[in-house]
Amino acid sequence: MNYDVIVVGSGPGGYVAAIRAAQLGFKVAVVERESLGGICLNWGCIPTKALLKSAQVFDYINNAADYGIEVAAPKADFSAVVKRSRGVAEKMSKGVNFLMRKNKIDVIMGTGKLVPGKKVSVTDAKGGVKEYAAKNIIIATGGRARALPNIPIDGKKVIGYRAAMTLPSQPKKMVVIGSGAIGVEFAYFYNTMGTDVTIVEYMNEILPREDADVSKEMKKIFKKSGMKLMTGSAVQKVDTAGTGCKVTVKNNKTGKEEVIECDIVLSAAGVTPNTENLGLESLGIKTTKSGHIEVDEFYRTAAAGVFAIGDVLPTQALAHVASAEGILCVEKIAGHHVEPIDYNNIPGCTYCYPEVASVGYTEQAAKEAGYELKVGKFPFSASGKASAAGANYGFVKVIYDKKYGELLGMHMVGANVTEMIAEAVAARKLETTGHEILKAIHPHPTMSEAVMEATAAAYDEVIHL
Repeated sequence: MNYDVIVVGSGPGGYVAAIRAAQLGFKVAVVERESLGGICLNWGCIPTKALLKSAQVFDYINNAADYGIEVAAPKADFSAVVKRSRGVAEKMSKGVNFLMRKNKIDVIMGTGKLVPGKKVSVTDAKGGVKEYAAKNIIIATGGRARALPNIPIDGKKVIGYRAAMTLPSQPKKMVVIGSGAIGVEFAYFYNTMGTDVTIVEYMNEILPREDADVSKEMKKIFKKSGMKLMTGSAVQKVDTAGTGCKVTVKNNKTGKEEVIECDIVLSAAGVTPNTENLGLESLGIKTTKSGHIEVDEFYRTAAAGVFAIGDVLPTQALAHVASAEGILCVEKIAGHHVEPIDYNNIPGCTYCYPEVASVGYTEQAAKEAGYELKVGKFPFSASGKASAAGANYGFVKVIYDKKYGELLGMHMVGANVTEMIAEAVAARKLETTGHEILKAIHPHPTMSEAVMEATAAAYDEVIHL
């Protein structure tokens, strides 16, 4: 069968690219080896947020007295929490199925492999092989949990994020390796549900890619919640010979080793691309040492008519990045005038509680880039809405270029700040200045007022501090 576009992979990059291609009049097929929606809808973004919401509700109930409400001692049903999460994921995957039918996109179930001649060979569950031809092929096979060389993931005692969502029972003690978004979200979930959690992070701060003030604030909050944080440390080995795990952790600075006993070790040390066995070599498609596919600014690979988007690229491994890349890629194929994505204006969100959201330069990165800065910070402890909501922790931090007033970066810690960061993304896209944000009237009482107040602090005009 011949198509205008075949997309290999149906995650948030693949299925979005397929739908946009269909909207533009292309005949489209999607190849998927497991479930429509990919990791994000089935094992990542969506089901994890369902787990985190259950943890947040449990935390609310445990602290109901703070709001003047008396309740009996709550009890978390771990299996029911997991079941709810899987139900949410299943519903979303069915939604993608509907969108495929609505847009007349053919879904080909099986494992795809690129072959010369602009063809995709698909092996189905029974071992049958069939080839499909297309004028354009988009690789969107995503990524998976990266296994550390000295700590193999066995799926039982040493697990990745996928297994962490469907454990048959709640562990009493857990060690989380890595404190990026995935590690921090699961650490928050299990700690809130009652598991004794230890985070081991190689860098000197948790959430090491965030602004230093964000990392320090989250470290303080997590410690207060009862988590043990071992930063500047590395896991040397995990002994799984007994009933549980014995984790040997070495301090990078002192060289001192400590053994931690736990039930489960969660390896959350990043994501590795799914680029093996795709037939890339046969088409002369180049990859980096880390296995990422090399593309130009419009996602064209070295092979004519073959493109790549999402986690197979060395760009940010985020669902919204993959979707944006997919749309831009397809519109370029259609001959539209498109502008390359500004990867310094990608919002990052971490859905623990409190949440973390950021975009643009950190203060340190802005200084290293040579900017002279105006920096403002407004704590939610001074926010009326945050106090009324019982969520007066965290802050909004803004970073402006002193010369032109350009918004270089915004960094937030607080309740629902992932819903607020889009203001900063839009402002940066529109090249809005600090003066314009300051004079844009923000509604009262809201958490979003803190953006205006932080900007006022940067310009020495803050009222409520």
